Amino acid sequence: MLRVTSVQALSKCRLMVEMEDGRRGVFDMRPYLSSAFFRELEDEAYFGRVGLFFEGIGWPNGQDIGPDTIAAELQTVADAAA
Repeated sequence: MLRVTSVQALSKCRLMVEMEDGRRGVFDMRPYLSSAFFRELEDEAYFGRVGLFFEGIGWPNGQDIGPDTIAAELQTVADAAA
């Protein structure tokens, strides 16, 4: 299983993520915000508190996304430029 090695909050509920295999790209959290579990992430200040959580990413109140989901939906930097 791959793991996330770095994460940085961007605008519009997006994240810049780097995976241990060197892939780097944008992960869009907007599709997840319809769930009550992730609704708190709409607050920009709270969204910015993202960090590494086990092999994936997470926030202080327990919201998290695993590395498999991130890897599957990651828009790599090369893809995002196209």
